[in-house]
Amino acid sequence: MKKKILLAAAMIWLTSCGKEPSLGSASLDSGFYMDPSLTDPGNYLLSSKKPNPTIPEMQKPVIIAIHGFGATTFEWDELRTWMGARTDFYLSQVLLGGHGRDFHTFKSASWEDWRAPIMTEYEKLASLGYNNISFAGSSAGCTLLLEMLADGYFNDRLKPKHIFMVDPFVIPSDKSLSIVGLLGPMVGYTTVDNTSGEERYYYNFRPVETLKELNEISGLVRKKLEQGFRLPEACTLKVFKSDKDEVADPVSALLIYKGVKTRGGEPIQVTMISSKLHVFTRLDERKNSPTAQDRANQLAAFSEMAMVVTQ
Repeated sequence: MKKKILLAAAMIWLTSCGKEPSLGSASLDSGFYMDPSLTDPGNYLLSSKKPNPTIPEMQKPVIIAIHGFGATTFEWDELRTWMGARTDFYLSQVLLGGHGRDFHTFKSASWEDWRAPIMTEYEKLASLGYNNISFAGSSAGCTLLLEMLADGYFNDRLKPKHIFMVDPFVIPSDKSLSIVGLLGPMVGYTTVDNTSGEERYYYNFRPVETLKELNEISGLVRKKLEQGFRLPEACTLKVFKSDKDEVADPVSALLIYKGVKTRGGEPIQVTMISSKLHVFTRLDERKNSPTAQDRANQLAAFSEMAMVVTQ
């Protein structure tokens, strides 16, 4: 039965993909809509906006927000909008490497390339004196954070205070990702049904090369979670997970809960969210108008993040 399911998935891929997409000029893939953080970093990266912080600014909480696979800084714009005129914490929105530019740049980037800007911003902020830094990741942004934690990246560096994960991508809901290596020679890319608004901020086309990278990093993280690891000293982890997510299997939250413990061996926190949305905190430009429940879910998550980092 499993082989039949995988074969069916493979046939769907083969009938919906080609080796070279027609990029047009209306989407992120085309290169006409590059992420604004590339030309205006001061509006997105705290290290660019405030490179000479005062002592009180150094001590103020910072949230580094990390978007997911095929996305851009847009994925966390609504947190910035929600913050409004608040000045009790900072937001720094990181653009993953290879993202936010064009199809061919995306195609050529490895998952290590995706991860690099996260490390760069974190290390810059620490070197500038900021000492109260937390992370908020969505989808594959969480996968990269989990890899950094499991690999001991923070062992000899400033320890993050809090980590928030929204719909972490550890196990895909679409099991065909596991056979992308077999299909590689036959397909060049897959397509995503983005809205006209989304296609300026999310890639319409996902090259097989990038899907292989996503498969590799998620597989690596699954193994690390099976082995188990602990958070840095005095660091907390909270996972928010949509219970009907069609991109990241809800079981991802269970694997993280079982595989990650605090430094003292205590369990991390997981909250299952009643939602069909992947990255339920992003509501703008969706195909369907957000429901009252969608907005309540977003508000609750943003409010909790702000409360935790500022308490």
